[in-house]
Amino acid sequence: MIISYTENDVDMLARIMRAEALNEGELGMLMVGNVVVNRVLANCLTFKNIRSIYDAIYQKNQFTGINSPLYQASATTYEKDLAKRILNGEYYYPATNALWFYSPSKGASCKSSWYNQKLSGRYKNHCFYIPEAGLCNSIY
Repeated sequence: MIISYTENDVDMLARIMRAEALNEGELGMLMVGNVVVNRVLANCLTFKNIRSIYDAIYQKNQFTGINSPLYQASATTYEKDLAKRILNGEYYYPATNALWFYSPSKGASCKSSWYNQKLSGRYKNHCFYIPEAGLCNSIY
């Protein structure tokens, strides 16, 4: 376990992973989970006061998926199992050290930087971004 969590945290993480990346499949959902957990661990930049899964998911203007029916619906056992894998320390490149992701418009490339953060890579329709070296040592 890389952060302490409750069953409610598992449920919230499972639902945001589904809401943000259902069309990206299992690996895409796992990568979204990596970003959420990284934000809890980071204690840097705009994530200094993020201490829980709840804080990360409900931080203002961060995850549009919280407004989706996919987030509002109950998580399945399978989705909760995916969330537990992330909470127990599984990481997937390019989200390994990422604190941000976005989906460019259809057919568009990922920007080389986003909000002054470096592109770590792309998986399907998500571009993942990492902080500059030395800024967020707790996620490296």
